[in-house]
Amino acid sequence: MRAFVAVATLGSFAEAARQLRLSPSVVTRSVADLEERLGLVLLNRTTRSIRLTERGEIYLDSCRQVLEDIEGAERRVRGEDAEPRGALKVAAPILFGRLHVLPIITRILTKHPGLTIHLTLSDRNVHLAEESVDVAVRVGDLADSSLIAIRLGSVSRVLVASPGYLERRGIPKAPSDLSGHDIIAFESLDATNEWRFGTAGKLVRVEPRLTVNSADAAIAAAEAGLGICRTLSYQVMSSVLARRLAPLLVGYTPEKLPVCAIYPARRIASTNLGAFVKNAREYFRDEPLVPIEDWEIPASRDLAMHR
Repeated sequence: MRAFVAVATLGSFAEAARQLRLSPSVVTRSVADLEERLGLVLLNRTTRSIRLTERGEIYLDSCRQVLEDIEGAERRVRGEDAEPRGALKVAAPILFGRLHVLPIITRILTKHPGLTIHLTLSDRNVHLAEESVDVAVRVGDLADSSLIAIRLGSVSRVLVASPGYLERRGIPKAPSDLSGHDIIAFESLDATNEWRFGTAGKLVRVEPRLTVNSADAAIAAAEAGLGICRTLSYQVMSSVLARRLAPLLVGYTPEKLPVCAIYPARRIASTNLGAFVKNAREYFRDEPLVPIEDWEIPASRDLAMHR
């Protein structure tokens, strides 16, 4: 059942084998044995794709429920205070995961030698059920109300540029001034070319000269003097404090975005999940996300944080 669920979810025998840490032949044989036992074809296979049959879709839902029940039974028999063990799959944005989630995972693995963790870093929002993710860290408002959310902190959108760029092109004093500047867009943060400013949510249309799908690349481009970039505060804090970048239009910053750990309600009794949430709370209590207004930015003779 685990092999079938993995193949159906990932659409690939090879990827399922990689996720399960089994050989492709074992996964292929497992699904074939399952189909033979049921006397049904669960997956239509072609050279290009793998698709569920109608019966396969029905069986997939049942398999997921059975596997959840088994995991729940194991958790109950071990007791709520059982030592975390087995596997936990975590997802997080790339840069946030590297800066903040990896230290949390380091704490957990140090405390619990029986636990293994699979960390997926991606700037897209993974689908927890379809990708078998136990817990994800999300930055921003949550659309899916069926998930349980534990708030860990908040961040804000920040405009930054290098001191060299600002010396050449001047400092924008209002959002409308951005039309006269070179813009670097980060796709995951900017779904459109209309940027919202202030609590009133005024929209300003920008025309990016450079668009990237990586926060690291957007920040590097801004540090290189290619233009003004909009990022999240945690992404550029070190660059601003080191004066490689200067924040702009801080007085027009829109409302803060929540940072949450999210997970399905059915996972609430998971000992492994409980360990992650407990350690995440402890980490952000010791290392809180600092709003830009409280950053101790070194004074500069030439440039200041423009409000």
